[in-house]
Amino acid sequence: MINQWLFPLFLIVHVLGATIWTGGHLILTLGYLPMALKQKNPEIIYQFEEKFEPIGLIALGIQIITGLWLANFYIPLGENWLNYNEPMTRNILVKLCLLLITLILSIDARFRIIPNLNQENFLDLVFHILAVTIIAISLIIFGITIRFGGL
Repeated sequence: MINQWLFPLFLIVHVLGATIWTGGHLILTLGYLPMALKQKNPEIIYQFEEKFEPIGLIALGIQIITGLWLANFYIPLGENWLNYNEPMTRNILVKLCLLLITLILSIDARFRIIPNLNQENFLDLVFHILAVTIIAISLIIFGITIRFGGL
């Protein structure tokens, strides 16, 4: 009974988090990044990150919490979570791997690149931005396919 009203709530919150996270990275990639590259000015990226980071990280945290709950709803913890032959499990495992890569890239950018952002490490940040944006879009694609039984 509790899942009947919790599931749609968690799904809506999860999708809203994904909208903020992915949308922010698309704005960064398509709007700010070309301008920063053209002007060779990493400060443009830094200013965007400074504004986006607090809400973006909250959105990512919300996605992690709700995503784990939703994954457990579809496949209860311990039941086939490592069975890569099941389409639903495969989607969940792929999403968890993409999440791990996102976290690694985000932590690296936050603690290594952004605090020391300059012309020399600017291309490192560009790589991180493009990778996280592509991963965010991939997470949405894999999330949508879960609703259809997985890939």
